[in-house]
Parts: sequence; structure tokens; C-alpha cells
Amino acid sequence: MKKIMVLFAVIMTAITLAACGDDSSSSDNKDGVSIWVHVSKETEEGEAMQDIIDRFNKEYKGKYSANIEFIPRSGAGGGYEDKINAALTTNTLPDVLTLDGPNTAAYAEAGMIAPVGKYITNKDDLLPSIIQQGTYKDKLYAVGYSESGVGIFYNKKMLKNAGVDLSTLPTVKDPWDWNQFMELCKKLKNKYNAPAVDMGLNDKSEWLMYAFTPFLWSQGGSIVNDKGTKATGYFNNEDAVKTMNFIQDMVEKGYTTKTPVEKGFQTGKYPMKFTGSWTIAEMENSYPDVEYGVMPYPTSPETNNLVSPSGSWQYAMSATTKKKEAAGALIDFMTSTESLTEITLANSVLPAAKSVVKKVQDKVSPQMKVLIEQNAKTAHARPVLPAYPQVSRTFQQTISAVTYPDKNDDIQKLLDEKAAQIDETLQ
Repeated sequence: MKKIMVLFAVIMTAITLAACGDDSSSSDNKDGVSIWVHVSKETEEGEAMQDIIDRFNKEYKGKYSANIEFIPRSGAGGGYEDKINAALTTNTLPDVLTLDGPNTAAYAEAGMIAPVGKYITNKDDLLPSIIQQGTYKDKLYAVGYSESGVGIFYNKKMLKNAGVDLSTLPTVKDPWDWNQFMELCKKLKNKYNAPAVDMGLNDKSEWLMYAFTPFLWSQGGSIVNDKGTKATGYFNNEDAVKTMNFIQDMVEKGYTTKTPVEKGFQTGKYPMKFTGSWTIAEMENSYPDVEYGVMPYPTSPETNNLVSPSGSWQYAMSATTKKKEAAGALIDFMTSTESLTEITLANSVLPAAKSVVKKVQDKVSPQMKVLIEQNAKTAHARPVLPAYPQVSRTFQQTISAVTYPDKNDDIQKLLDEKAAQIDETLQ
């Protein structure tokens, strides 16, 4: 997940038009199954996808074939989403398409994608978080081909200079709770007279939803009920209040900051950074001299339950395809152990299947190993809701609000208001 920004309002407007279209579709292509992907062919991910398609065409020669079209996203999610919008209005979606994890429910509810569960032969091998993010109303609509994760990156030299014994730092098997983490932050803040960790609080995008919900889940809380129909009584309960108090304390005590220096961790301004697996490639390519490690998420001191975020892009079958068997076979092939391993190693992303975890363990960095282990054991997908974009925005606003203690000292009142707002979007 680099920055998850989907032009969802436009898509939802176009879906209504798509439902009224005729039966013509780009999936009538006589040359084979069509697939659209959101990446450039020149990227490592794109090259791996092309290789997978080539292998599919070779293995299924005489039975099925596939044509892949690369439609890179722009900085604001345009390009790919623009083409999806246009295809919706003319009922010309491809047979297979990629979509971001949080949008599964909306796409399924709108009748834009079809269930694919019966075509997937390795469901038991896929990580639970992959099944979770692709399932809506008990049906598997999409299959993720990679995972993502977040950890606490730390500068080894800066921690050592502050008197921290690195051998005592937390692990996935033995994580620290919020209080222990805050003790470390206090020590580092006092040593360097600066915030101990950049938590990305200046990021007003999906990051806040993606990275901060695990704190709520660790406490035992949730944003909505299991049916996804109500937030009041859940997002404003005691667990939510305790979670937001922890986040607010981090800011109020100066352990983190709402206005971090850009690249502050990478350049030695901050000893720690709360960030994702994508930063590993950045450190290797641009900051090779920085010795760093990765710690897992801190847990609620009441539960000691380690929870981490997950979610990335998936393959799904268009509901308008006339080639369901071929499209299903393609998605199954592209999410096999061999294909998922190729994507993982090419794009430096977290594995989506248990078998892939085993295959790549000896081929990745120690930092990536920590995130892979954390993801495999503790990953939790974001809520699968048709109104997800609106829910996410409200959660983002909540995190932004609690980071201003002077203005939001009554967290209960704030959560009551935000829970009510979410309820309105769920109607």
C-alpha cells in the first residue's frame, strides 16, 4: 500500500449507469481473457505480472489465453480509476481487474464484480487476512496477490547511544505493551530533546485508518458491529476511549509530533518511525548507511494482543464477463504459490499465502522477516463495508482531532459524535 487513494465517489456514480448498459463487453474479445492492472509494465510488479500471464498462456495453450493491459495510476489514483469509470458507463469492463482491498464490499454490493470462490483451489493456503478482505456477505469476491504491513523502524545507533540494550527490544513472539513502548519513547525524547517517533500524523490520507485501527483492535474494540450496521456502542465505547487516550498521550507527552520533519527518521532527526514495508526498499536504495531494525506493534496492556494492519491490491472477476471459467482459471493461476512467490520477490512485498511465507523467508532482509512474521500471525483486514470510504474518512478525522489535546480533552464526547456520523453513512 503506498498511499491508498481511490476516486470512489466517481466510481459509485458510474456503477448505476453500468447497470443500465447493454450486453456488449470488452470481455467478448475473441483472443482470450482480458485483464486490466493498475501498474506500469516497466515496474518490477508489472514485469512479474507479464511473466505470469506468459506462463498462463503457455500452460493453457489451446484452452484459454489472456491479454493484459497496463494502466498506471496517477498520484491521485487517476488513470486506472478513470478508465474503470469510463468502462462502467459503457459496460465494457475487462474479464479480470485489479482493485484495492478496502473497496471489495462496494464493488460487490454494486454488482460490479462476481464471486470467485469456487474457482480458487488454494483457499486454505491463503492468509486469513487475504480471505477476510476479499469476502463480502460470506462470499469470496477478490483474492489479494500481496500483503502489506507496518512496524516501528528504529535507528540502532541512536537507541544504543541512549543506553538501550537492543537485545531487550520486543519481538512478534514477545511484544511490548503501550506502557513499555512509551517508556522507550520517554528515554529517547530525553536523550535527543526531540520526538522519539514519527507516526505519520501529518498524513491526512488512508494511512490514519490503515495504521491506527490495530491499536483499537488490540484493545478489543471495533469501529462497527460484526454486521457492519452500527457504530454507536462500539466506536464510542470504553475500549475506543482508552485507545484514543493512548494516541493522545503520545502527542501530549511529546513522544510523537503532528508536524514531523520530512525524512526525519531517514536523516537521523528521529530515532524511530512508524511506517510500512515499502520503506525497506527506500532505506536500501537511498539510505544504505543507516543501520536500522524493525519492531512489531505495541499492544494494549489489558489484552497483550498483537494486531497489525493488512491489505493491498487484489484480482477480481467482472460481473459482466461471459468467460467465467477462463477468468476464474486465470485468477486461480495468478494466485498460485508460484505466481505469488514471483510477485513477492519482484516487488518486495509481504506474501499473501502461507506457502509463500516459507519460500521467501531465506531470501528477504531481517527487517522484512519481522513484518512477514507479524503479518502471518496477526494481520487484520480493514472493515469490509460498502460505505468504507466514508467510514475511513470519519476515522481519519477522529485521529486528527485527538492529536489536539487542548481542543479535544473530552474524548468520549468526540467519539459519541463520530460514532453517530458513521451510523448515518451505514443507513
